[in-house]
Amino acid sequence: MKGPFQLNKGNYSLHHLQKDLLSGLIVGVIAIPLAMAFAIASGVKPEYGIYTTIIAGIIISVFGGSKFQIGGPTGAFVPILLGIVIAYGYEDLLLAGLLAGIILVIMGIFKIGSLIKFIPRPVTIGFTSGIAIIIFTGQIANFFGLEGITKHESFIANMREIVIHFHTVNIYSIIISIICFFFILATPKVLPKVPSPIIGLLFSTLIGYFFFTDQIATIGSAYGGIPNSLPAFHLPELSLERIQRLIVPAFAIAVLGGIESLLSAVVADTITGTKHNSNKELIGQGIANIVAPLFGGIPATGAIARTATNIKSGAASRMSGVFHGLIVLVTLLLFAPLASQIPLASMAPVLMMVAWNMSERRAFSRVLKLKNGESLVLLTTFFFTVFTSITTAVLVGLALSILLFIQKMTNVQIVTKVLPEHDCSQIEMLAINGPLFFGNAELFEQRVIETIQPEAAVLILRMKSVPFIDITAEENLLNVIKSIQKNNGILLVAEASPKLIKGLKRGSIYEKIGSNHFFAHIDDAIEYALQMIDH
Repeated sequence: MKGPFQLNKGNYSLHHLQKDLLSGLIVGVIAIPLAMAFAIASGVKPEYGIYTTIIAGIIISVFGGSKFQIGGPTGAFVPILLGIVIAYGYEDLLLAGLLAGIILVIMGIFKIGSLIKFIPRPVTIGFTSGIAIIIFTGQIANFFGLEGITKHESFIANMREIVIHFHTVNIYSIIISIICFFFILATPKVLPKVPSPIIGLLFSTLIGYFFFTDQIATIGSAYGGIPNSLPAFHLPELSLERIQRLIVPAFAIAVLGGIESLLSAVVADTITGTKHNSNKELIGQGIANIVAPLFGGIPATGAIARTATNIKSGAASRMSGVFHGLIVLVTLLLFAPLASQIPLASMAPVLMMVAWNMSERRAFSRVLKLKNGESLVLLTTFFFTVFTSITTAVLVGLALSILLFIQKMTNVQIVTKVLPEHDCSQIEMLAINGPLFFGNAELFEQRVIETIQPEAAVLILRMKSVPFIDITAEENLLNVIKSIQKNNGILLVAEASPKLIKGLKRGSIYEKIGSNHFFAHIDDAIEYALQMIDH
């Protein structure tokens, strides 16, 4: 079968179908409570999370670049989506998601997927841990059954709301939350293959329904009943003013969605030994986020935990993700009214466990113990995520990582002296180690000029280890050339890569050095230098 929906290179069998159906069933059952929980945490109705799981989940499996990817709403989006809903409303969230989808498709077309994976690990750990804190603390109100809570974009403002309204604590909500927590923690030990969130929700909902009716808030009392059908097609209102207002949030959704989906794809590759297509994955994610808002869905991305579960459940192909979406659709059509009876206090432990599992606490602790620049990047990204926004956190984390990288590069011995077999004071030979760019360009010039002896007539730069040179470093190299030629000396370049030479030809450096002063081998450069000196 050709196109995006290729199954095992044409060798798809009934056995593969059975495996995909089983894994799709398991992941679909797991996805239902998470979809509702993430929607509620994002400030929208629970059914919107279900719509997202169905539509985006199927599209991501069909068009994505990872064979086993399971897509849908995730915890990573919660702070961004909640902020958009509070600031602009649900309708603008749909438009922001659609714009994010377009941005993701553009990123995939221009092959930006291969660049996202270069985001430093401390940055991803920092914002992931920060998101976990936001999700966990965001469920404290539901855990304790607090009333009169107003959601804010600011973390501190939300904590203040909890403190102010803590006197409204509901003992019945606490009981339901503890019961749900008990089953979530106990089920894996007794029935390891049964999704523990489903068992927790089932038993706590039954207890709440029979013993605490009208004493605890439910999905139905807070959001109304969940309809047992998909919404009609609806195109969000487009205007230049709305697009300008939402382009920054949309970009944040796209970048975070791209990072999350590619991290999930990498996890899938690690488990299965397969290889995903990062740019195709971005395009698939983009298509899903363009289509989902047209049917009321919120932004979606690859879900790491659900993808790993899909693989461990025996998934054989992309069909497992399609079945996962269809299972959720069937559940919506048949059992939607029953979901309205789920207590909000039951949803809180589900999200708290999600936050705990995504917190990367071990990796956080390991990086923190290093007590170096990476620890600083980690803490900075973490605190900016919690107290400002994920967009700001990632930008600041990346900027700090770049500054630390530049600092490290300045400490690298960029210029080393090489002693040729023919020891002659009139010939200086220096090896250049690593890329020449704005961070070490001035240091490069300084070291070269300091190293050259006054009587040197020929300087050989061995540039075998220089992958590239930027325009700033070219200016500094030009200063070196002028300094040597001022003293009637010549500069020879040995073992530069064709790519580096091509870059030098675009400016005036190549002509300044002279085409006959470039040598493929160091021995040829030395032999030429011996002909130039005063014997």
